[in-house]
Amino acid sequence: MEDVSKKNWFGRNWLWVLPVGGCLTVILLFIFGVGAAIFGVANIIKGSAPYEYAVEAAKDNTEVQLALGEAIDTDGVFEGNITINNSTGEADLKIPIKGDKGKGTIVIVAEKEGDDWVYETLYVRIKATQEKINLLDKSMEGN
Repeated sequence: MEDVSKKNWFGRNWLWVLPVGGCLTVILLFIFGVGAAIFGVANIIKGSAPYEYAVEAAKDNTEVQLALGEAIDTDGVFEGNITINNSTGEADLKIPIKGDKGKGTIVIVAEKEGDDWVYETLYVRIKATQEKINLLDKSMEGN
């Protein structure tokens, strides 16, 4: 009787398993790394002063509440960027919001001077009517 040993599955298929498995691992690590970076940047912007101030201003504004409803919340992915370099910075954001009655977008253009943000543009554009509701303090306009 002859003793014939058969190779296991890995022994028969290692020539294609290692390259394919290695490539898939590298691709998955890249995808998860990019996803983590995007998620991290989004959280940093959402925690920024211009983002938080604008969302609060929209929620507290009676005209916005009349147009969109009282339960106003952010709706989806924002657009734009924030650049901060020591005591200076710039923000240019568009934040989608929604309420019981409709949807809109908060538009922000601001510059950081020292510790304070100076808002050049801050309004809500109502999606259904394209109406712009100013969120800047009326006494601060034009300054």
